[in-house]
Amino acid sequence: MGITIDIDTGGTFTDGFIVRDGDVRTVKVPTTPHDLTACFLDCISAGAEAFERGIEDFLGETDIIRFSNTIGTNTIIQRNGSKIGLIVTAGSEALAPTHDEEGKSPLVAPDMVIGIAETVGADGAVTASPNAAAILDAAQTLIDRGARGIVVALANSDLNPANERRVRAVIKAEYPRDYLGSVPTFLASDISARPGTRERINAAVLNAYIHGKLARLLYKAGEELRLRGYRGTLFIGHNNGAVARVAKTRAINTYNSGPTGGLYGARAIGALYGAETLIATDMGGTSFDISYVEGGQASYALQPEVEGFACNLPMMAIDALGAGGGSIAEVEDGVLKVGPQSAGALPGPACFGLGGTKATVTDANLVLGILDPARFLGGGMTLDLEKARAAIDAAVAQPLGLSIEDAALAVRRNVEAAMGKAVGAVAERLGRPSGLPVIAYGGAGAIHAADIAVNAGVSRVIITPFSAVSSAFGSSLMDVGHIYYRRADILVESASDLLSAGALVAEMATEAARDMRGEGFEPADAEARLQLFWTGAGGEPEKLVAAKTVAVSDTDAAAAALVAAREALGTAGPLRLASIAYSASARVPHFEWRQGLTAAADLAAARLADRQVWFGGSERIATPVYDRARMGPDHALSGPAIVESNQTTILVPEGWSLGIDAYDNALLERN
Repeated sequence: MGITIDIDTGGTFTDGFIVRDGDVRTVKVPTTPHDLTACFLDCISAGAEAFERGIEDFLGETDIIRFSNTIGTNTIIQRNGSKIGLIVTAGSEALAPTHDEEGKSPLVAPDMVIGIAETVGADGAVTASPNAAAILDAAQTLIDRGARGIVVALANSDLNPANERRVRAVIKAEYPRDYLGSVPTFLASDISARPGTRERINAAVLNAYIHGKLARLLYKAGEELRLRGYRGTLFIGHNNGAVARVAKTRAINTYNSGPTGGLYGARAIGALYGAETLIATDMGGTSFDISYVEGGQASYALQPEVEGFACNLPMMAIDALGAGGGSIAEVEDGVLKVGPQSAGALPGPACFGLGGTKATVTDANLVLGILDPARFLGGGMTLDLEKARAAIDAAVAQPLGLSIEDAALAVRRNVEAAMGKAVGAVAERLGRPSGLPVIAYGGAGAIHAADIAVNAGVSRVIITPFSAVSSAFGSSLMDVGHIYYRRADILVESASDLLSAGALVAEMATEAARDMRGEGFEPADAEARLQLFWTGAGGEPEKLVAAKTVAVSDTDAAAAALVAAREALGTAGPLRLASIAYSASARVPHFEWRQGLTAAADLAAARLADRQVWFGGSERIATPVYDRARMGPDHALSGPAIVESNQTTILVPEGWSLGIDAYDNALLERN
């Protein structure tokens, strides 16, 4: 097997997880917000350097590149996406996202929404088709007002998309793709086949809003790779846990794709220890993401919110707090506040020396002595202690009348209390099963993991050697795949009622076979997994149930799997099958775990020095510091201690112990 490259671009750093013949290298470079292609290529260059290869030779040996990024998320947050024109059913204009409660620019300007006359009944029958002249008048008006994309989201198109498709056909006949004045046209029915008019409008608008920037980035990245000799496919991470080539990727599917990778990685880590229920936390420079696995199933949202907009496109459920290493600390009305604003990659924390003056969590950790200014990122970046002290002093110490050290400790405790409370709430929701572990990752995750766990009432934390590049690591476990949805709306009083859903499964199987061929795989080499969305006969909230995995080419087996899933559900009384998800995937090269490793030397050889750390009280405490690269299985220590790697720092507080196991993972446990 050749080289596999997995890259995730976050708000502060871009991470790389590279494997060559089982040998792993992880790299981390600053994110370049002005052009994410630059940090993408910087990450590949850093990977080539880590393996002591020239960039062209390195890419020539590469089998696969998988890439997830934050451009969709950031585009929505910053409101700098494409100008969108929206065509809806007349009378539905008020459902459009034309205002924002936080005062941000709306996704769609009020004058960019036009209603047209058309009707699809509640039974899916078309009772009034849209008039061609009205369609062209609406499209021309929106284009004249500056639309760079047109979204068509008509009522009941989840039941029958015929009218939406007619609108697109009329527009495309007038503005063929080879015309310079052509604009892309997006249909809500292509994005979601699930009920909820407002939710489908939001999902379609969000997709169109981020489409332009994402397409430019990804096609540019692909071209840059080809210029450097890469002849493989650039695969893009999706928020359903699969990857696909750029040409087969819808923009909305990339939203939260990085955190999804982290969650899939956490699930794989938990499986090593037989933990089917766990909490995953990802603390980077900008945010703190919380997700979970329950009974082996990654947390899933059937009606997710995308940056505050309700959608009906199922995706991994990941809650984000505005708390990370770059979170800004300030005092308002005598009260310390940390986040949600972040210093980001530029100018970054004050200690980065890049022009930032705001006090951040990273500055606090440096002031406390938990971070070494000369060994940040393995010495790849030198931190400025005096600038950190000055920022903490001005923003926190003086307003609160504290010493600089106590002010820095207050910043740490503030953010850890907030994060611990959120993690504790998830633990309660999961019933706090015995031995519930937290899989802690992200560049800043390990330095706060134990204290967050204390606040959450959790006593076991697992930290992999790849924790600082967790989303990229999780990406390395993903296969190529696609997911399809169909509205079923079938009342099921007995298993035989599901036989009528066979036609829907066959439609999706045909699409899957086409798309998998487009990815370079024969349908016979791909697997399909069915997920069924059930409600009670009276319209109770949906429940997701997985069905048996089958071959993509075997539609009869898929239909039989529907029946078996209903029988296995075992709920008395009639149920309604609301919709069906059909995911197809084909295996590509993965990272493989190794175990049975042995430590190269005794623990004393890994000890670097003692560092004076402020934990509160009257003086600093001499705290032993260990080199993570020199630690291995069977090494164990008790806190207080610090374990440093070239990408992250683990703080072992007093009352905690740390051990390295056979997988080279660090296990933090409360004594």
